Amino acid sequence: VWVSSWIKCHYPAVFAAALLNSQPMGFYAPAQIVRDAREHGVAVRGPDVNESGWDNDVAQGELILGLRQIDGFRAVWADAIVANRPYASLEELARKAALPSRALRLLADADALRSLGADRREGAWEAQRMPSDELPLFAAARLRDEAARELAEEPAMQLPVMALGEHVAADYQTIRLSLKSHPMAVLRGVFAKDGIKTAAEISATRNGARAKMAGVVLVRQRPGNGKAIFLTLEDETGVTNVIMWERTFERYRRAVMACRLMEVQGEVQKSPEGVVHLLAHRVVDRTDALALLSDVHEAEITLSRADEFLHPQQPRQKALRAGHPRNVRTIPKSRDFH
Repeated sequence: VWVSSWIKCHYPAVFAAALLNSQPMGFYAPAQIVRDAREHGVAVRGPDVNESGWDNDVAQGELILGLRQIDGFRAVWADAIVANRPYASLEELARKAALPSRALRLLADADALRSLGADRREGAWEAQRMPSDELPLFAAARLRDEAARELAEEPAMQLPVMALGEHVAADYQTIRLSLKSHPMAVLRGVFAKDGIKTAAEISATRNGARAKMAGVVLVRQRPGNGKAIFLTLEDETGVTNVIMWERTFERYRRAVMACRLMEVQGEVQKSPEGVVHLLAHRVVDRTDALALLSDVHEAEITLSRADEFLHPQQPRQKALRAGHPRNVRTIPKSRDFH
């Protein structure tokens, strides 16, 4: 324990990389580990084909997320990428690393092609145009030449700029965290209308006051035969620890166990040592609000070429009708302990 604390204090980037490479394990999710590292002053860069290996790594004091963070990506693909670097284009990446189309689509979805000059939407478009895996080498080369001629003849495709909320949703669905923003930051205007406080505001609220807080469910814990349930909710300002008595849990069992985004109404409790809890009186499942991420349009954002937890989201009603498989998990599951 002493060694771990010393490493975390003096080498927070190394500590964070080691924890991420050991996932899934322990009490904390990748988003929490990365958040803690950033709060300790560590610069974090997202996965990128010209920078990342399979594992999370540290370079010049900065944490570089590994390709292992991309949901569904394979170590053998990452090894091929590292062995044949650098790359200047998606076509060169596919040819030199001999990547299948699925690997290219996963990289594009995870926004890992920025060093190639392609953002998430452009990368996904180009990945879809790459030849099928089943085609022989010469046929693939011929189709690439034909595609190049078609592109030269066609007017340049102007893809719409992805809103911040779309990027955040896509980040969580592909790498289980986002370095661009937090879902609650994007949706804050929606929740502010309901008088819902942030985690930071809960911490500053006086003892005994009634308050409402909403956040992503990180942890659900029910120790042994205890009469209390403990929840950890996260928003853009931090975490709030929630205590719920058994009778309240039984009343709201379905919402407590199923929701990814939870609203808790209750009483702020502060101990003499400064520990803050929210004693839950009522629970509301606000998971549906996650579908609004792609409908909340922020001002245009600028991302670096290798920008520091989905395909472009559709408006909520259209997405629900379409039934896209990624729509079922905008936010990864919580860590549940019993």
